Amino acid sequence: MKGGDVEAKLSKLLSQARRHVSTSRGKVIYRDGRGEALVESIKDLMVETFINTGEISRAIEWINILEGVLVESSNLVGGSGWSLSKEFKSFMADPRAHMRKKLFNYTFDLLRGKIGLSDYIEKSRQALTTSFKTNIRTLYQSWVLASTIYLLGLEGARIVYPEHGQIMLERSGKQKTGVIPPNLVLRLHGGGEVSFYFEAPRPLGWEDTSDLKRVWKLYVSLRPDIMIYSGRVLNIVDLSNPEIPIIKPDIIVECKELKDWHFRSRTIRGPRAKPLTAEEWMSRWIAGLWEGLGEALGVSREQLGELLTGAKGGVRVTEIDLLNMYRKTFNPNKLIVVSRFKVDEKTKNELEAENITVIDEADIGNVKAIEHVAKEVKLIAKPAREDPIISLIAHLKTLGVNVEPEELERALTELAYRRIEELIQIINEDSAGGGI
Repeated sequence: MKGGDVEAKLSKLLSQARRHVSTSRGKVIYRDGRGEALVESIKDLMVETFINTGEISRAIEWINILEGVLVESSNLVGGSGWSLSKEFKSFMADPRAHMRKKLFNYTFDLLRGKIGLSDYIEKSRQALTTSFKTNIRTLYQSWVLASTIYLLGLEGARIVYPEHGQIMLERSGKQKTGVIPPNLVLRLHGGGEVSFYFEAPRPLGWEDTSDLKRVWKLYVSLRPDIMIYSGRVLNIVDLSNPEIPIIKPDIIVECKELKDWHFRSRTIRGPRAKPLTAEEWMSRWIAGLWEGLGEALGVSREQLGELLTGAKGGVRVTEIDLLNMYRKTFNPNKLIVVSRFKVDEKTKNELEAENITVIDEADIGNVKAIEHVAKEVKLIAKPAREDPIISLIAHLKTLGVNVEPEELERALTELAYRRIEELIQIINEDSAGGGI
């Protein structure tokens, strides 16, 4: 549909809608059911204009495939299901309805006369295309991770963390205590364990300027799709590292769902980005949560959370450059690229010359293509040792107390400070006996 046609059709729908809605003190009030239906028609027009029917249908097909792998993989490893982010869960439930939600504020602004037709069309385009691409990318990443777990589950892998068995595909509230926990730890057949982190290097909780400066690198850190560690690794934060505040992973898996990914580039933020003080951060939050936080992270409101603008210390890099940055920055033992489409020989040779393994033609549903990832994971599995925190959690559970590892660590630290003399005595006794 041409731009002029879209604007004409939108103008007609808006004119009709305004006969059935009223605005008062910044609110939009439906006078009857016809008004609500017309407002939804306005949103539908934008969705149909910028996300074609074929893309929506394909997304629904992929969602069905992913849902099947999520259920099967969880059952195989003895899990109790998957926990998805609110955003991705909404997209999985109904992609069209999710796209309409992205237009909620803009559509009300249009009805209230706060923005014009052309502004509304452009803002809708940005919001819809960004959201759709982001969710499709998450869908592919999730399928790669779930397929890896499925293949390991076929060989007897069992979930050992989280204890409740829910496999986490989101990190909401997980890092408030100052640690970055894994999404999943599996014990493989034979006893070895591996820890999975899904888009993990993210900000930690902070309270004041000194805290914010300490964790700032996690706001501008590179963020691989999947990081896998040998053994049971319950926290990957290492703020003592002057270069990168993350423990070196054994395997990094990058997922590429676009056909031309190796020709693309993006702008990323780097360590040159200067941290704000907590006072500056708070004043921006008060001035306007979305705009202020977006400015603090160097992104627009619609692109909040994505590493796009480089105005404050960013650099433009190709996807190939970014893979090499992951390799040099995190120094994994293995870096694997999983591409949905076939990668040309020139690009493949270029990557493999840098010790980057390429798995291509890994379309959603082709679980066999992920076998090499599962094979590499099995090679790094470290025999499990008794973890005192996990053992204590199990003991507390028998006493009717349920607690997460990070909560228990915080409580133990507080208890140690309160009874510091007893702690020193225990340490000295263990040292004398050769225990520590």
